[in-house]
Amino acid sequence: MIEVVNKFKYINFLFLLIFISSCSLTKGLKEGEYLLYDVKIEGNDRSNRSELLNLSRQSPNTRIPLLNTSMGVALYRFGEWTYDSTRHLSKKEKLLVERKAIIALEEENEGLEKKERKRLEKINSNIASLEKKLEFGNFFMRTGNPRVIFDSLKAEESSRQMAYYLINNGFFEAKTEYRVNKKRRRAWLTFLVEENAAYRIDTFYTRSDDENIYEILNRSVRNSNIKAGNFYNQTAITQERQRVEDVLKENGYYTFSRSYIEYNVYKDTVEKSVEIEQLIRKPSFSDVHQVYYLDSVYFSVDPPSAEFIDEGEKSRFRDIQFEFYQDKYSEKIIASRIFLNKDDLYSRRDVIETQRQLANLDLFRFVNIAFDTLGNRLRPRIYTQPNQKYQVTNQLGASITEQVPGPFFSHSLRNRNLFRGAEIFEFFFRAGLEGVVSATGEGGVFRSRELNTSASIIFPQFLFPTGKNSLQKLGRYNPNTRTLIGYNYVDRPEYIRESVNGVIGYNWSTRNLRQQYTINVLDANFIRSNLSSEFRELLEGLQAQGNNLINSFLPSYVSSVSGQVIINFNQYGAFQKNKASLWRLFLESGGTTLNFVDRQFIEQRNLAYFQFIKFQSDFRRYIPISKSQTLAYRLNLGLARPYGVSNGVLPYEKYFFAGGSTGIRAWQPRRLGPGSFTPQTFEDGTFDYRFEQPGDILLEGMFELRSKIYGYFDGAFFIDLGNSWTFQEDASRPGANFEIDRFWREIAVGTGLGLRMDFDFLVLRLDMGVKAVDPARPIGERFILGRFFNSFLGERGQTVFNIGIGYPF
Repeated sequence: MIEVVNKFKYINFLFLLIFISSCSLTKGLKEGEYLLYDVKIEGNDRSNRSELLNLSRQSPNTRIPLLNTSMGVALYRFGEWTYDSTRHLSKKEKLLVERKAIIALEEENEGLEKKERKRLEKINSNIASLEKKLEFGNFFMRTGNPRVIFDSLKAEESSRQMAYYLINNGFFEAKTEYRVNKKRRRAWLTFLVEENAAYRIDTFYTRSDDENIYEILNRSVRNSNIKAGNFYNQTAITQERQRVEDVLKENGYYTFSRSYIEYNVYKDTVEKSVEIEQLIRKPSFSDVHQVYYLDSVYFSVDPPSAEFIDEGEKSRFRDIQFEFYQDKYSEKIIASRIFLNKDDLYSRRDVIETQRQLANLDLFRFVNIAFDTLGNRLRPRIYTQPNQKYQVTNQLGASITEQVPGPFFSHSLRNRNLFRGAEIFEFFFRAGLEGVVSATGEGGVFRSRELNTSASIIFPQFLFPTGKNSLQKLGRYNPNTRTLIGYNYVDRPEYIRESVNGVIGYNWSTRNLRQQYTINVLDANFIRSNLSSEFRELLEGLQAQGNNLINSFLPSYVSSVSGQVIINFNQYGAFQKNKASLWRLFLESGGTTLNFVDRQFIEQRNLAYFQFIKFQSDFRRYIPISKSQTLAYRLNLGLARPYGVSNGVLPYEKYFFAGGSTGIRAWQPRRLGPGSFTPQTFEDGTFDYRFEQPGDILLEGMFELRSKIYGYFDGAFFIDLGNSWTFQEDASRPGANFEIDRFWREIAVGTGLGLRMDFDFLVLRLDMGVKAVDPARPIGERFILGRFFNSFLGERGQTVFNIGIGYPF
């Protein structure tokens, strides 16, 4: 009975919300009030329209197309209707009285019992929540938006800010004003811009009485943000001021700051040009700015408490004085991450890099660097605090690999400074359950279980250095060696697959963190599979037609050597407002280690082994179009070629598959292709997409226009295209092989819409993919998008829904 009442409560709320949203936005306005209906700009030919619009102090409410309503305003109105500030004030007063009584009791008894302390914490939390409601309203008021009423004062301020923007971008003679058209209680606001001439930079030069500074800046003038011939831009001047400070701080000027830099701009109103003088002013206490040199370094790990303050263990290595408490650390490793050397010029870059690389060791809670000054000498003092020795993390959540999300549990243990050489020991365990499409079942979703566990040790150096002093030379690149042994268990409807693997890999990155490199010198796997009777029959049927895919499921030894480069342009993935790109290159040589092991050992144990080459290039780009819209795309190319003893077969995990929530979304995971291969059909003539389709070649292109909708909700329109192919002809799958003169006719195209809930820490995604071009059909019949509109969601299998966590790329 209670459940029924609750259901009616939510239904009533939904109807009430629909009723409120159906009300006109102009209903209930007071005399003289006008709803701001639209804002636009006229007259700007060369300046950035979007940036000018962003300066408007008021923006219209987001409205439902063709209707004079807004869901945001409806939510806010509902919040106002249910909001009672007096009730919140009354609650707050009662809590304040109770808190005052508990605090008085604490002072009287010089402390509180555990129960009373918890009550005090709860009271403080409730007061903070009430203060939030009193300031910003209830949940619906905070989620929704009030009506935007036209305000002439804000319009005047917006016009003024636009004029400042134009002047700062070289339009020194620009004028702005605004016009308001009022009709039917609505206001249409138009900003009128008169840009006039844009001034160019004719000359830029530096003036300084300090000859050393003058020479340093002249040497770096090619990197200047202010260049003759460019239009005047205040942002370039701001960037140049920061650049000059950075350059001087890299050359010993420890106390120099931007406040010493002055810019004088001289306008030529006839030629419409400017002359910019960069003046470096003298310090008030001297005729020149002081250049500083470094003294020896002091490195200290703070004691865990004051009891150990006199129990520090001191040592010295490479002009660095160390002081440790309790835990002993490797002076050699820590020194390799310190780039401050005695008698060197002060460099802020070396200070920041030292701080970053010491933090990368994951041994310390924080790393602070201070300087003692004596004359023109600086003595660096590095203070740290040890991180917790053991760190345990447990997670319970949901994940998705193919079709339907499922629960997972993971446990990890981290032991820092394992052998007192800054090594990190990691133990990991994960068990998960998901829904997947069976390769043999009659459609539907089936259970997939996965369990994996591993133990690894990360050494903060290359175990086999290239030469003397290599540890110190490579310290700037955060080198480490990772050794791992693991076990993986997968239980799918088609098979159970177990593997034991071992990895030895090297990792490092460039100083600017834009490139990350990984080389796995050994990646060895012992694999055993147990096939279901239906899947075995399927593979044996393929084998009878000349397809040896069944060999991928034999007990096997799979080994490889691989390398990967990740190039990150402008911090891709950081959700910033600027353009960003990421390029991942991967190369793997399978079976290479067979040249260094006894093959008889493998053959005597009836283990299959493979030789192959695999390459993948994955490029991703993110382009903001406006404040609320972004274009993102991904280009993915993969090649995998077996050779030698492999008999034309790859390990199953090394094949490429097309389709799925992170690929061509109009096809189910692993079901697209290869090539123009036509699957079997059902009685109604639609294709049977039950079976996975492995391929040797993968080509994908995904393009997505992402837009803000409302609150946490984002929308997307996407077009995906691509396919997989085989290198050799496959008798069991006619048309699967790649041919240069026809592959372009076999590009599958899918399109669709996506809905995302972006909570910053988590993104939930639902994509509806629709097949537009299906290469499995005869030439001339491959364009099938029109069938989607002929019936609800098109013909069977044409529309695919994908649930995902995170963005597809």
